[in-house]
Amino acid sequence: MKQTQQAKPDLSSRMPDAFVILFFVMVLAALLTHLIPAGQFELNATNDEQTAQALINPDSFRYADSTAQGGVPLFAEGGGYGFLNYAFEGMVSGDKWGSAVGVMMFILIVGGAFGIIMQSGAINNGILALINRSKGEPNWILPLMFLLFSLGGAVFGMGEEAIAFCIVLTPLVVALGYNTVTAVLITYIATQIGFATSWMNPFSVAIAQGIAGVPLMSGSGLRMILWGIFTLSGIVFTLRYAAKVKAAPNTSISFKADEYFRSRQQQAAHGQFERIDICILLVLLAGIGWVLWGVTFRQYYIPEIASQFFSIGIAIAFICILFGRMQVNEASQAFQQGAKDLLPAALIVGMAKGIVLILGGDDPTMPSVLNTLLHWVGDGMADLHQSTSAFFMLTFQAIFNFFIASGSGQAALTMPLMSPLSDLVGVSRQIAVLAFQLGDGLTNIIIPTSASLIGCLGVARIDWSDWARFIWLPTLVLYAMASVAVIVSVFIGYQ
Repeated sequence: MKQTQQAKPDLSSRMPDAFVILFFVMVLAALLTHLIPAGQFELNATNDEQTAQALINPDSFRYADSTAQGGVPLFAEGGGYGFLNYAFEGMVSGDKWGSAVGVMMFILIVGGAFGIIMQSGAINNGILALINRSKGEPNWILPLMFLLFSLGGAVFGMGEEAIAFCIVLTPLVVALGYNTVTAVLITYIATQIGFATSWMNPFSVAIAQGIAGVPLMSGSGLRMILWGIFTLSGIVFTLRYAAKVKAAPNTSISFKADEYFRSRQQQAAHGQFERIDICILLVLLAGIGWVLWGVTFRQYYIPEIASQFFSIGIAIAFICILFGRMQVNEASQAFQQGAKDLLPAALIVGMAKGIVLILGGDDPTMPSVLNTLLHWVGDGMADLHQSTSAFFMLTFQAIFNFFIASGSGQAALTMPLMSPLSDLVGVSRQIAVLAFQLGDGLTNIIIPTSASLIGCLGVARIDWSDWARFIWLPTLVLYAMASVAVIVSVFIGYQ
């Protein structure tokens, strides 16, 4: 047994770090710019209020002129995109509504806010009180949380919001005898299963259906069935894994992270659950309700949600200072420490965006290697059988998601090509949308370019390399299930 325990760290140490993996992906991307010519599309304007954007004309593809060729330089001047510029340029790309810089700042602000919340001790005290009152394990917590987060992903496209919930639930899950991986499973993984099988998500299904020219929210019957099957499968896997970890905690791939959270709970074990803890938790609960209300009814996104959690952190800091549990400087230090804990996750988000920039960006009207790859894939699938075409649509969307992890962004770039392609091969456009959402959503659980995944792993203190070693097989199982789903949809004439 001792030899087995010693072997685990050695295996983990041989796994490449997420930054190392991204660097070599960047090397591959740079090589592709020297081997693959850049291309671009033209847009067809649309007056369709459901899509509210111009669509790609699939027949307009052309290779860029020679001045746009030649591959990415090693170093670029004047704010250009060179190989050695990828880290900085990736981190400053986009705006506060998303892309890199908005998501990075979202992660840091939310991390800082929850640094204050965790420093208050209210969550740890509340967890200990819950465990003591329950006289054992509340068996309903894991399946209920998985179900609720899957619904969140299906109904309003929950993604980045899972980071905040992961911060709250990870200490509880560890205190119940499980590990931090279990916390990520019931929060982020559940949201992505719901996201991938959604029948009404406005950020993926509605956009993709609008671009494909099919009625919005149509085909919900099959999607609801798939949501039930995939969610139930996720719950069963999570419960089996959680039981295994609880029976043998030393087998956990996140053993060091688990010990970190356990040590913090032991430090708080002598504390009592007091009125100030109730007050803090009520403020936190009200704040989370405010976030859910804003996302659901006011379409709040990254700027608003980050500001909401910052407001929650300030309110809780004020309560702690007022009741003498924390001094002003301690609140400031807690905020800084919380942001520091999630800094690696924020850096990965920026560097991942650098890959897209090196390949020419995701603008279909500008010369880009991504546009050329998109065009080649479309031509390559034109003569395939219907079921084979549907399978390759799913596979293409899964691979393409590595570069464009945004569901709405991937829909805007790929669906204008996949929709007419589905007409050519005899596959309904509804199936093309289904292949998009399954390929996009399910791969979010493993790709290191997903900001939400990296944020949740950062909260749980899990290295991406360890996570990939754990999740690759469940990802393949989900991919196999998705493949069966799109092939069956072909044979039943899904419209």
